[in-house]
Amino acid sequence: QLQACGGGLVQSGGSLRLSCAASGRTSSSYALGWFRQAPGKEREFVGVISWSGGTIYYANSVKGRFTISRDNAKNTVYLQMNSLKPEDTAVYYCALDPSSRLGGTSRYYRYWGQGTLVTVSS
Repeated sequence: QLQACGGGLVQSGGSLRLSCAASGRTSSSYALGWFRQAPGKEREFVGVISWSGGTIYYANSVKGRFTISRDNAKNTVYLQMNSLKPEDTAVYYCALDPSSRLGGTSRYYRYWGQGTLVTVSS
């Protein structure tokens, strides 16, 4: 089970940090990705982090502004979002891949959190 939280309303240029906590039975090592879905748009990849945290991939649209990190002792992954723009407004989802493939599309991920809404005002 994945629980995402930390969304909210922020002004353009502001920051938010999302958290995603994994509970229950998980594989011994897993990759965790972040996706987002804006109103009327398809779900898109934001980034993914490996179990060790040594490999992280970001979408070009967020590179340099967003940072993914994880604390395996807490089974929690974070998405630090800085310099937010109105176009970052979306429901953000975390997703877990037990096979740790670091994929950039939703088909690689078996478990999904419920989503947390981020709204960036201009």
